[in-house]
Amino acid sequence: MIFITRRERFNAAHRLFRIEYSDEQNLQVFGKCSNPLWHGHNYELFVTVKGEVNPETGFLVDLKVLSALINDRIIEKLDHRNINLEVDFMAGRLASTENISIGIWNELEEEVRKLGAELHCVKLYETENNYVEYYGNAQR
Repeated sequence: MIFITRRERFNAAHRLFRIEYSDEQNLQVFGKCSNPLWHGHNYELFVTVKGEVNPETGFLVDLKVLSALINDRIIEKLDHRNINLEVDFMAGRLASTENISIGIWNELEEEVRKLGAELHCVKLYETENNYVEYYGNAQR
């Protein structure tokens, strides 16, 4: 088994808040991230897939194809968008980095299988100091 990772980047705005909370309660729970006027990040996304090397090509997957898939299914939906308001796979979800990572996984998992690989990990950097790694439901 071999693992290969593709890095992509996007910029997006979001707000951490619960509509049923007052602005004061949102500030208490989510801090500055609950700013009613939003805030943004320069995200870095790492998508790791795993599987066996194809003896004909020497690849697990063609990284150009994987990059195109990530760009089509994820980056085009997130880049320069408001995650709370404009991203279909985040509708009705709190726009935390944890939930964004799960949403990305759900968008990619089946498509990666079609490439002959298995999604291993979605790693999403929100800042240089904070990131989330998600390995799917099966790997608890």
